[in-house]
Amino acid sequence: MCRWAAWSGTPIFLQDILSAPEHSLIVQSQNASECKTAINGDGFGVAWYADLPEPGLFRDINPAWSDSNLPSIAAQIRSPLFLAHVRATTGSAISRNNCHPFVVGRWSFMHNGQVGGFDQFRKAADMSIPEAFYNHRKGATDSEALFLNALGHNLDADPIGAMSRAVYEMERLSRERGHTPHMRFSGAFSDGKRLFAMRYASDANAPTLYYKCGSSPSGVMIVSEPLEADTQGWHAVPQGSVCCVEDGEVSIVAMRAADTFRDAA
Repeated sequence: MCRWAAWSGTPIFLQDILSAPEHSLIVQSQNASECKTAINGDGFGVAWYADLPEPGLFRDINPAWSDSNLPSIAAQIRSPLFLAHVRATTGSAISRNNCHPFVVGRWSFMHNGQVGGFDQFRKAADMSIPEAFYNHRKGATDSEALFLNALGHNLDADPIGAMSRAVYEMERLSRERGHTPHMRFSGAFSDGKRLFAMRYASDANAPTLYYKCGSSPSGVMIVSEPLEADTQGWHAVPQGSVCCVEDGEVSIVAMRAADTFRDAA
């Protein structure tokens, strides 16, 4: 499992997510409290949006707590929209291409969770990626395959529907060829203007997901687990729901129902 945090609002420094809070993402990389593995040391990454439509991206295989470049970078990079991730692999290799976030064009994506038995249907998952996006398949994770599949379902026009469909299709492959848990998913994705965070599982154990609205600075933080020991003000996102942030407004909406896509399964 992994830990991640996303911000949308007035510009903040990356260190305000990574290192400044008492239960920051770097602290969580060594001592997470709401996932199976307390240690998330199999790489890290951050995507941020600035003056160009496409996000900046920095990823490496070092544990976040030991990368000597990260504190300096985090103290200088300032952005209104961040996606930051510390990784604990569920089976794929420790490599830069397998580190989150993943970026294609304007879109960035990161994920915490697992797809049961992915190694048993990796080829089928790759074949589900539309040809127009397959050249972006650089790593070997289920997360990247799911993201590219969602892009193929027109993430631009229907972000919630496209990601819902990609999640259900991966779950279907796990049910046919893999094993339980078929799908546990907590993912964030953004086009630089909108931020979405989805929570879902094929059982009752969806990965944790929280959001908090702030006034100073003004914005919304979405996280795998709260960045402070005091959890006051943090709200759990219900399972099967999406936290949406656009133009400073927060809404919680339902994922698209699986029945919507049954004809294409």
